[in-house]
Amino acid sequence: MKHDLMQGLSSPKSWKMLSQLLFISIATNAVSSQLTAAICAPYMRKPEIIDISVDCGTTFIGLAIQICPVAYIGYNESQLFLNNIMDDPTCKGSLDCSVAPPVLRFNFPLNSTNACGSSFKTTSSVGTGILSDISSVQTMNVSGVVQSYDPTTSTVTYYAELKYYYVCSYPLEYLVNNTQMDVSSNAMAVMNNNGSFISALRLQLFSDPNFTKPMIIPYTGIELRTNIYVQVFAINIITHYLVLLDRCFASTSVIPGNSTIYNLFVPCSVNLLTNVIENGVSRRARFSFPAFRFTQQYNQLVSTYYLHCITRLYESCLQYLYGEKRRDVNSASSGLSEPTTLTSPPIITNVETHTSGSTSSPSSLRLGAAVGTLVFIGFVFIGIAAVHSKKLIYRVCGRVCHH
Repeated sequence: MKHDLMQGLSSPKSWKMLSQLLFISIATNAVSSQLTAAICAPYMRKPEIIDISVDCGTTFIGLAIQICPVAYIGYNESQLFLNNIMDDPTCKGSLDCSVAPPVLRFNFPLNSTNACGSSFKTTSSVGTGILSDISSVQTMNVSGVVQSYDPTTSTVTYYAELKYYYVCSYPLEYLVNNTQMDVSSNAMAVMNNNGSFISALRLQLFSDPNFTKPMIIPYTGIELRTNIYVQVFAINIITHYLVLLDRCFASTSVIPGNSTIYNLFVPCSVNLLTNVIENGVSRRARFSFPAFRFTQQYNQLVSTYYLHCITRLYESCLQYLYGEKRRDVNSASSGLSEPTTLTSPPIITNVETHTSGSTSSPSSLRLGAAVGTLVFIGFVFIGIAAVHSKKLIYRVCGRVCHH
């Protein structure tokens, strides 16, 4: 009997039947209590590439994986993990049997500090159009994998390994602009040295020492010596990284290398009129300075310039205070990010000074002065003409009387 059984199983047809029975048995055992065999019966098949769909949302990334092909291989919904994270309930999938075929859904935030182990990588490519030779497009790719966990502890296993890859590409400009920028601020994305996180650094101008009123600069400019309060802070940053301003300066051009510059403060040296309120001790840095003008713009109605701050993120364990270095922050192991330059919107100052009792605008004052000058010149010409006319009359009368 045993010999007959072994002889029967030795045929290829018999082995094929046995393997099919094994797959059916595994699939039946893998179907969980939530996912009944009746629900999956019409969709039992081998996994395919099209079994995963990816929704690259504005704030969340959503994944949907057909669960019946997973059950066919021998797994259930509790054995698929996002980026090998098993202990975080927010990163686990939820079974959705309200759709046909049923799917396992994963939803996680588009946030590098809590994206369920997703990888963030910046790539650059050449731009398009007439400026393609000198332009560059930066893209942030968010990627990861949902893979199966094999519970087998023996030397061999009959479970195939499942891996579902996902990737979402976002323009880096979108990730920056998604931080609620306004007309009086600027923001930029920055990563640390090992690329483990991305943060948006934001620069804002305020008109009050409490940093509650955003500064509104009219096109006619603000008065000289008006206090300007500057704040640079990081959005979407892990707790042990702080904001450090290396240097802040002003320039007459948005590109500082092509214009005159004026330092507000540099490492270990602060301008006498600049007040550094907070720097290198929290997620924000603050300072203030009085509005000034560039002398090279003396003959212009207003003086326009831009504020630039070279900013870094660094680990709080460095205890880096402005003007004092507790460790060598220039070393590669210091935890400092690469320097990032933030540029403010144009700061416009009015170069003219008016008395507080005057209600006339600068243009009206200039017009009145011009009219007064013309009237004076007119009277001078009239006086000269009158003198010449009088002399002419005397000459004519003298000649007549002589004859």
